[in-house]
Amino acid sequence: MNIILLGPPGAGKGTQANVLVEHHGMLQLSTGDMLRETRKADTELGRRVAAVMDAGELVSDEIVSAMIDTKLGEMGDDVGAIFDGYPRTAAQAHSLDEILAKHGRKLAVVIELGVDEDALVDRITGRFTCANCGAGYHDRHKQPAIAGVCDKCGSTEFKRRPDDTEETVRTRMAEYRAKTAPILPIYEERGIVQRVDGMAAIGDVTKAIEKVLASA
Repeated sequence: MNIILLGPPGAGKGTQANVLVEHHGMLQLSTGDMLRETRKADTELGRRVAAVMDAGELVSDEIVSAMIDTKLGEMGDDVGAIFDGYPRTAAQAHSLDEILAKHGRKLAVVIELGVDEDALVDRITGRFTCANCGAGYHDRHKQPAIAGVCDKCGSTEFKRRPDDTEETVRTRMAEYRAKTAPILPIYEERGIVQRVDGMAAIGDVTKAIEKVLASA
């Protein structure tokens, strides 16, 4: 089964992708990860990617498509793909159709993790972690049992991500809407878009996705 997993930063897309990888043996094809992996490879494509990235330029659709093509060629026929961060344009969506067909595959479903923007801002701006062990906390939803002391390791040092600000979150949301706007109508016309409440508890989101996959 091949799926596209959509959702703005903070919607839990990475968490759910990890669950799918663990439970179904699927492979997450993240454009960011693939670019880093391809760049390190001593191949013609790897050298092309390195040259573009070193020049500070955007990687072309042609190169991204080549990476997807290569990755699918390396995968077993019984391994499903989770497309993360691709496609982002109508041209990429049509290119993906061609690549999948070349490998005897097709998209089963496009799953979008829906979020409430204000609630997402609260979720992201309130999170912090233990600077020592990385245990996660939240200002309103998950404070340490003893104020200022990590439940897991007892450390009293905590940290926040510098980009976990309201302005940054809302900018990311706007960018996400702009990037998904061109491709959602393509898949909605095919009747393969399913929306899941990304603001629900992690386990409930997982169950909802499993239900979607079972009926795809």
